[in-house]
Formats: sequence, structure tokens, C-alpha cells
Amino acid sequence: MNLKNQLVKKSDYLWELPTHVKKGMKVPAQVYASKKILEEIGGDKSLEQLTNVAMLPGITKASIVMPDVHEGYGFPIGGIAATSWPDGGISPGGIGYDINCGVRLLASHLKREDLLRRGEDLAKALYAQVPSGVGKGGNILLSEKELDEVLRRGVQWALEKGYAVPEDIAKIESQGQLDNSDPQFVSEYAKRRGIDQLGTIGSGNHFVEVSYIDEIYDEEIAASFGLKLGQLTVLIHTGSRGLGHQVASDYMKVMVASMGKYGISVPDRELACVPFNSQEGQEYFKAMAAAANYAWCNRQVITWEIRNAWEEFFKGKNTQLDLVYDVAHNIAKVEDHVVNGEKKKLIVHRKGSTRSFGPGHPEVTDCYKQTGQPVIIPGSMGTASYVMAGTAHAMEESFGSTCHGAGRRMSRRAAQRSVNIHELEKELAGRNIFVRAGSRSGVSEEAPIAYKDIDEVIEVVHQAGIAKKVARLRPMAVIKG
Repeated sequence: MNLKNQLVKKSDYLWELPTHVKKGMKVPAQVYASKKILEEIGGDKSLEQLTNVAMLPGITKASIVMPDVHEGYGFPIGGIAATSWPDGGISPGGIGYDINCGVRLLASHLKREDLLRRGEDLAKALYAQVPSGVGKGGNILLSEKELDEVLRRGVQWALEKGYAVPEDIAKIESQGQLDNSDPQFVSEYAKRRGIDQLGTIGSGNHFVEVSYIDEIYDEEIAASFGLKLGQLTVLIHTGSRGLGHQVASDYMKVMVASMGKYGISVPDRELACVPFNSQEGQEYFKAMAAAANYAWCNRQVITWEIRNAWEEFFKGKNTQLDLVYDVAHNIAKVEDHVVNGEKKKLIVHRKGSTRSFGPGHPEVTDCYKQTGQPVIIPGSMGTASYVMAGTAHAMEESFGSTCHGAGRRMSRRAAQRSVNIHELEKELAGRNIFVRAGSRSGVSEEAPIAYKDIDEVIEVVHQAGIAKKVARLRPMAVIKG
């Protein structure tokens, strides 16, 4: 069956697969997309995965994907699924292997003109300061006891050690610490993988990017976020590194082995899940929270590294870098949402999607209460990234969620085959975009051609009302693994 042909238009930017299209679906499957993006969907298994997610035990309202959707492990990337608390399913496939892969935005007090003709030098300086690459260790040597403190306390640990300033804490989702974390449920092997990786970005689509703001869409909200036209900014995109990957691997095995005990059957082994309130579910949730805390601390230490490099590079200027916000992309949280007029406590899985909490929400930090939280959407290294604001409509329609990036349209292997790395680097340099990376193949995998049109993706979520455009960023210097 061609699921794409079964989509029913609900609005200009929302499409739905009703429950009758596949036996076992408990709720509809919804796709946020334009007609242009719909044309790109269907070349992979993302729609099939979306309908499979609609069969999860306890799933509520709908299985949802954003316009950056592409095939993932079990769940499609760009997906949101909320299950009933306390006994609905929790699935590592709905969070992802890179637990709390996320992005943060730093705003400088400098302008684009301060970096002109020096972009390549800054790229080299940042590359020297921020360790990157597959399995690459960092410069911070943790004891086992200190690692447990990172897992338990997240950015609070970084603050005490001098890697953060107090002003950072309020501008991180969940203040950079999930209280339900428990390091005892993180395996020794996972800890060994993470003990030397704090302050590193890794490989794949992770990066540090220096950009400038080339367009402001909402002057009032931009001002409240501390953003101005022409301003230099820094994006940091990475997660929990090998530790988070190992947590996911460990608990996937546990859940595959445990489903029978709870009478759970799923159409795809990669959707393995257990009841949230089961022993296995609670142990995973606590381990996931520990990995999430590690990821927030990782991005914080990278921030410290960047601040040091920035201060050295721009001597004599105002080198302060202010944290605008830090959001998680791969995580599960217990949240209150209104479904069919009734307030419900739900276990919200976000896999490659971002919180988009609107004005006045109790979990939005005080400084953004009037505007809604900042939503940071990175694009590819040759195009643009966006800053958006959360909306009340997102709370009503998408469990307070929106997209997390441009979304791949081409596999990494296909991108490597299609991209001439020398021509790509020359073309980027011609536009004053300078890239430093440990792997040339890593650059070709992340070429702009491998991703959907970020402007189109952003327009979908803006027009759908689940995030509001605030500012656009253009890259100048990019560090990749």
C-alpha cells in the first residue's frame, strides 16, 4: 500500500493518515508538510514508521511528524508521540540513540563586520579549542565519582566547576538538569564511553557554527531574545556522545526481552517498549535522564571552550557571549497537556523535534514568559538557521512541539557519492563560509544538497502556527567532526 496516497488533507500544512489505513493503529498519524515537502516524503520508510508508532500502547491523540521528517530507528526522525501516564509505553526508539542531542545559541556583542576576512582564522581557532570527531576524547579528566555527579546534576556541576555563569542556568531547557536521573542505572560500559568525552562535539551532523543575523522577522521578540540585525552568533549542536548511545543500546535489549512479560506486541522490533511505570521503564527513564544531564553539561563545557577561544581571538573588543537558549531534540518528558478538552499527564517522546512552549507556560523561564520560549532550528552548513518562538497553538495541536532542523533528503552514503568535496569547499569559501573538520567524508555527508530546503521547512511550521519566525542566521565559520 502506498501510504502517501492515503494522506487526507486537514489544512494547507497538515495531513493525516486515518486509523483504517493500517490494522492496529490506535490513533491517526499526522504529517506537517507543504505540497513540496510531501513530494520528497515516500522515498524512505518514514510514513510506515509513523503508522507503526500509532500502535504503541497508551498512545494519545495522534502520532505526529514534522516537515523535517526522515526515516529513523523505529520512530521516524521528526516524530512526536505522547503516551498515557503512568502505564503507557516508553520506547528508546522514540527518544533516539543520541539522548538529548540538542542545540544552543550564543549571542555576541560583535557584528559581522568584526569577522570579515577573518572567518577562516576563527574556524581554525575554534577547531583547536573544541575537540571533535568519532570517539574523540576531551580535555577534562573526570573521576568516576565526578562523572556520577555530572549524570545526576547536569549543568549545576558545570556551574560549580567554573564552566558556567549563573545567568546561563535559566536559559537552558529544564535548567539543564532532570531531577529523576540516577547514575546507578547507567551501565559501567556506558560510563567508560563517556568519562573522557565531556566538552566534545563528536561527528555526524554535530557542529559548532559562527553565524550572523541577516534577517529579523519580529523586532519585539528578537529584542527580548537579545538579537539584532548583523549580530554574530554561535550555534552548538551535539548530545550525550558515546554514553547516551550506550544507554539506548543497553535498554533496547532490556525492552525487547521484557515486552512479552507485559503482553506487548509491536509491528517493528525497533519500537520495543514497556509500561512507563514498570521496573524496566523506570530504570530506563532514570538512565535516560542521566544521559540528558550529561548532554546539557557537554554543551555547557563546549560553551566555556568557545568563550575562551572567542576572548583570545577578539582581543580588545567586547567578547561576552550570552546564552540565548538551549533545547533538547531527543528526549522523553512527563508533561501536562489538554487533549479533547481534558487535562492529561502524558509521557511525551520527542525524537528529532523541539519543544515549542508558548507564552505564559509554567515551564518557560521568566525572561521569556511574554514571548514563548526560543526555538532554535539549525539548517545545513551552507544555507541558514532560524530562531523561532513557541506558541499557544503548538500547545493545542502538537504537544508543544515543532521541527528540529532541515531534515535529511539524502542518505550519508548517497551524499558522499554525489558531492565533490573540493568543489563544495571552494563553493562555500566563495561565499565566505569556512569549514574545519576532522574528516573530509564527514563534510560531504553534511553537504547542503543532502538536506531539505530549510526555508520551506520553517515556512510550514510558521504557517501552521506551531512556531513563530523571529530571526534568520547565515553561516560564516563551521566546525565539524
